[in-house]
Formats: sequence, C-alpha cells, structure tokens
Amino acid sequence: MNDSTVYPWGNARRFNSYAEYFKKLFGGRVQKISVDAGFTCPNRDGSKGRGGCTFCNNDAFNPSYCQPQKTITQQIEEGIEFHRKRYRRAKNYLVYFQAYTNTYLPVDSLEKLYREALGCEGVVGLVIGTRPDCINAEIIRLLLKLQFNAYIMLEFGVESVYDETLLRVNRGHDFAQSKQAIEMAAAAGLPCGGHFIFGLPGESREQMLHSIEIINKLPLQTIKFHQLQIFKNTAMAKEFLVNPNQFQLFDLDSYIDFIVEVTEHLNPGFKIERFAGEVPPRFLESTMWQYVRYDNVLALIENKLEILNTFQGKLYV
Repeated sequence: MNDSTVYPWGNARRFNSYAEYFKKLFGGRVQKISVDAGFTCPNRDGSKGRGGCTFCNNDAFNPSYCQPQKTITQQIEEGIEFHRKRYRRAKNYLVYFQAYTNTYLPVDSLEKLYREALGCEGVVGLVIGTRPDCINAEIIRLLLKLQFNAYIMLEFGVESVYDETLLRVNRGHDFAQSKQAIEMAAAAGLPCGGHFIFGLPGESREQMLHSIEIINKLPLQTIKFHQLQIFKNTAMAKEFLVNPNQFQLFDLDSYIDFIVEVTEHLNPGFKIERFAGEVPPRFLESTMWQYVRYDNVLALIENKLEILNTFQGKLYV
C-alpha cells in the first residue's frame, strides 16, 4: 500500500468520503446550509413522552443564523453568506433540515417548507433529519415527488442498535423501528443516512464494536459518528454531575484508536460524513472535548489509518 493507491470509492483517501462523493456527483464542492424550521419531537410534545432524549441540546449544533422565527428563505440566504466567506469554491448548496424531527408535520405543511427551500438560488437538494418513527408512506411519496428535480436524502437519528440504551436515553423508539424505516425509505429509492453516538451510558467498547456488524447490514448511503459529549442543561448532564463514574467518556487518544478500528470493520459502501462531533465549548459540561476541533480529529484519524496501513472496510466481512 502506498500514496498512489486508489480505493474502491475512486480516490486515495483511506475512507469513503462524503465530501468527495458530492464533489463527484455535482462537479464541485457542495455546502450544507442548516435551517431550523421550528419542529419538535414526539418525545417532547407528549405524544410519546416529555423532555426529549436525555443527551439532546439542539442549540449546541445550530449555527447562529438558524432561528425558527426567521423564514426558511432568510435562513438559507444568511447561511449562504456565512459559508461563502469560508468556502468560496462552493456553488451548490444542500439545505439541511437539522433541528429536532423534520418530518413531524402534516404532509401539506412539509411540502410547503421543502419547496420553499428548493426554490432558493443555488439549492440543489435537501437533507432531512428525522426519527425512524416519523416516516410513513405518504411522506415518502412526497419526497419521491421532490426527487424528480432535486437531491433528497433522509438522515435518520438511530444513535444505538441496543434497545436498552435507547430506552435509557428516552429515545422513544426501538432499533427495529430504525431498521424498518431505513429499509422502507431505501426500497422506495431515497438515499438514507444514519447517525450514531459512541459512548452512551451502559454500552461497553465491545458492544459498540459489535454494533458495526449490525449497522453494516442497513441500506445506508451515508453515516455519521459522534462521540458522546455531555451538553449543559440536559437530563444527561444532571446524571453526569450526580454520578460521573457511570459514564465512560472517550478522550481524544482512545477515541482515535476506537474509530480507526470501527472504520476497518465498516461497510466500504458507506460514505462517511463525520467521524466525531464538535460543538462550541460553552455548551459542554465535561471539559474533555472543549477545545478539540473536528479538522484536527479528522487529520489524526487519517494519519493513524496511514501509520497502520489500513482503510475503511479492510476487515469488513
């Protein structure tokens, strides 16, 4: 193996990069623009529960321009201006309906929001973050209709493959629902992404590694991994402050070693969007990741892959 090696995904990077895939698909850099359309979740509004997931603080991920009192168009225009200063090569944009559950409205209301986003200049598609229990045949028909003229992806918050973990963090659905929803959407022809958190309380390193065997069988196009971070003003933060010993949080070095092992076993067909999460330090209860930037994490992962002469899917079976 050397620097000239081209991997099955068509380039020399040692993992199947989401960014590289979209460059090839659209002929150049594509930038995500997050919007907050004012959604809630069924485990917040009382239909399934109250309080939401114990780890959740959406403010930690929302850019400053994402405010639900603004129109979708206004948020997109401000987001494009914000990113234009950092990523001048981006000409195409994917609107990311990110905050909470972005399919949790009647279909007519969803269509109005999605079409407003798609009508903005430079927008070539949507990435819609949702829960597996908030997808049905009617919503899928809407998304397939929109797909005629745009790229449409569903990003499912799965978080864990273990039902006891999902129950403990007040997720409000089980893994069977995740599997069913992803399979239904993928079978209809919608690209699907999955989001997973490593380090949730109660899960051992061995369990997390074993979960990759289960995840590999899902019909996903893209995947995101986040290390557990304890956000202020969450139910999990209260648990952490009372009994920090129940949490086995990854530090940077141990996470790099772990995620490299995950990558070796990961389905090489999955395009990796993120290996880790990054939020502003003011949101973190634990100081462990306060000043760690994602770009640095990614560089460390790619360096470790090279040192070990390994790559995504090397140990995939």
